[in-house]
Amino acid sequence: MSVRRLAEDAVQPQGFAFSAQNADWAEATIRKYPEGRQQSAVIPLLMRAQEQDGWVTKAAIEHVAQRLRMPMIRVLEVATFYTQFQLAPVGKRAHIQVCGTTPCMLRGSDDLKRVCREKIHPQPFHLNESGSLSWEEVECLGACVNAPMVMIFKDTYEDLTAESLSGIIDAFERGEGAAVKKGPQVDRHLSVPIGGLTTLNSFNDEEGGPDEARKAPQAANAASGGDASGGVAPSQAGRPDTHAAETDPSIKGPAGAPKASQAAEDAISVDPSEGAGRPGSGRTGGTRQGPTGADEVNAAAEQKKAETTSGEARTDGPLKTKGAAAEDAVVQERQRVDDKGRTAPHDGSEDLSGKDHTASGSLEAQRDDTSDVTSGPDVKGDGPAKGREGSGPKASE
Repeated sequence: MSVRRLAEDAVQPQGFAFSAQNADWAEATIRKYPEGRQQSAVIPLLMRAQEQDGWVTKAAIEHVAQRLRMPMIRVLEVATFYTQFQLAPVGKRAHIQVCGTTPCMLRGSDDLKRVCREKIHPQPFHLNESGSLSWEEVECLGACVNAPMVMIFKDTYEDLTAESLSGIIDAFERGEGAAVKKGPQVDRHLSVPIGGLTTLNSFNDEEGGPDEARKAPQAANAASGGDASGGVAPSQAGRPDTHAAETDPSIKGPAGAPKASQAAEDAISVDPSEGAGRPGSGRTGGTRQGPTGADEVNAAAEQKKAETTSGEARTDGPLKTKGAAAEDAVVQERQRVDDKGRTAPHDGSEDLSGKDHTASGSLEAQRDDTSDVTSGPDVKGDGPAKGREGSGPKASE
């Protein structure tokens, strides 16, 4: 985004005043706004000042601010915000705005800018040697279908080439800009396709021409109850056309369609009571994901009991979580201690009786024979631990 500042003081005029005609126009424009909202006329007044002098001067900004009773900084904010306001001197005969947006760029706007650099100035916003011409690149000017294009003052020149724009610039330089054709510079009317219309050129493409095409619907309308002039009779205006296949009253809908044979109906029918006693049927209020009836519950309980007895699933006491039940099963298999203090082999081939059983958890506390356990040091440091029978073998033994 470019920084927009006022022109240097060397080129600024000493004062500004609307012409008599523009002064009357300004008063009429201000009166269009309600009391207390007259400052909304700031943009129209700035545009009229630019049209009078060619650009918005500092003196014009001060004059508009005084006329609308606005702080000058507020008018300056408007003038520097909108790029439609020229803040420096432009060509006295033509200021050429070249559209550089995508449609025009694809159609050759770079060639148009090259012509402006060669014939006016290498840089935009600069005057030519005589001060009659200037140029700039702008955004979309609204005639993309006729790209590329330029705007000079309020007029657009479209469908340009480098050669045609060069001729337009020369004409404005000579002071003959009013004679230049405005709009498309090719054989095109406004924005219609080049070469003329390609569709909707006739009433009917069939043989017989436009007259026959007009007579055909009139005859059909008269046969259906309308008048021969082509209009529809008032009594028939709100009724559907029953001559179409989809509105034919002889076609029966689903309600009036004949029923299928009884054999075919029985083949596709389903008895709701059939299979109601199966597990998961709707009669017992469940689904097939689990038993719902009393017989099914009892059978599931018997199966659970059989699995527990065979060792497939062991649960001691209340229900346990899956992880806890699995851990208890491993402990019971590997660290089960019998009444004589010997560890039962896991698979019948390994004897674990000579190993330490202090890590057997709660099962170790249930042992009756503790002769193989040696007494540990006394916590208080006053000798062997007391108050425990069979804490270890005697020294004489």
